[in-house]
Amino acid sequence: MQYSSESSSVSDPRMIARTTARTHVLVVDDEQDIAGLIKHGLEKGSDIEVEIVGTGDGALKAVNERTPDLIVLDLNLPVLSGLEVCRILRSRPNTATVPIIMLTARTSESDRVTGLDVGADDYITKPFSLRELAARVRAVLRRGRTESGNGARGAEAFVYRGKHLVADFDAVSVRVDGGQVRLTRREFELLRYLVENRNRVISRDRLLERVWGWDDSVETRSVDVHIGRLRSKLGSASRQIETVIGLGYRFID
Repeated sequence: MQYSSESSSVSDPRMIARTTARTHVLVVDDEQDIAGLIKHGLEKGSDIEVEIVGTGDGALKAVNERTPDLIVLDLNLPVLSGLEVCRILRSRPNTATVPIIMLTARTSESDRVTGLDVGADDYITKPFSLRELAARVRAVLRRGRTESGNGARGAEAFVYRGKHLVADFDAVSVRVDGGQVRLTRREFELLRYLVENRNRVISRDRLLERVWGWDDSVETRSVDVHIGRLRSKLGSASRQIETVIGLGYRFID
């Protein structure tokens, strides 16, 4: 695609204050023409407002001032890289589950796997289709709203208590043998889906569909990588995630 030459500055804080009911998307990219194009594309005909920052440390400052509903994050940033920004945000309780879409010129499989492993919800490479980016933003936001709405089924349905594992999915809290376990957003969503479907075999394709949202750039191997990381963090509770050879995974009581 051809990038527009128009640029955009950081959103006026006074405008943000007047539009708090709108979906707030933070775009972190040091290429102002691209950031301006994304802003125009996401805001056009939607209830989305876009704030732009151009550095990694600027992104952390912006998030501290106002937690966004979603972040579009470049990896090649001044001061702090996008990967470091993602790691920091995932380590903080108030931003651990904020959706992050990485948008970068890094196209290798290892870069995509690294980005997803540190907690990104999606990974898009440059040059990109603005329509596809907008569609993926909407898809990630829809998944987040659906997951938030699931709490209406009652706290009991979202608290799992086992011999070693206690997971309160409403409170975003996972404990093993009494100790707090820190999971990335993707690991947390993966555990939740497995627990919700406990004692049933879930295929890798199904996990990709429900946890990753069928991103064509994500291979089933990424499911295995995340399962491995999740098991290593769950310690004594890791045995509850079984590998069913040739079929997928199963969480057992």
